Amino acid sequence: MRSEQRRKLARKRWPIRRYALGEEPGEDLSATTTPEERVAMMWELAATAWRLSGKKFPNYPRRKAPIKIIRLPR
Repeated sequence: MRSEQRRKLARKRWPIRRYALGEEPGEDLSATTTPEERVAMMWELAATAWRLSGKKFPNYPRRKAPIKIIRLPR
């Protein structure tokens, strides 16, 4: 079977849902994914964003991560 045919067959199994405009379900994935899966999704997005920015991917220990502390008025 050619790769094109395999992809076509795979697409037939994709879940498709149709919603009226404004009636889409919320984006809360906590009921359908584990915290580990959500972190993995975020990591993939962050890594892609770094690659697209063209900047060097940071490589330092967490304790040396640049931060800014902003004290809130009491």
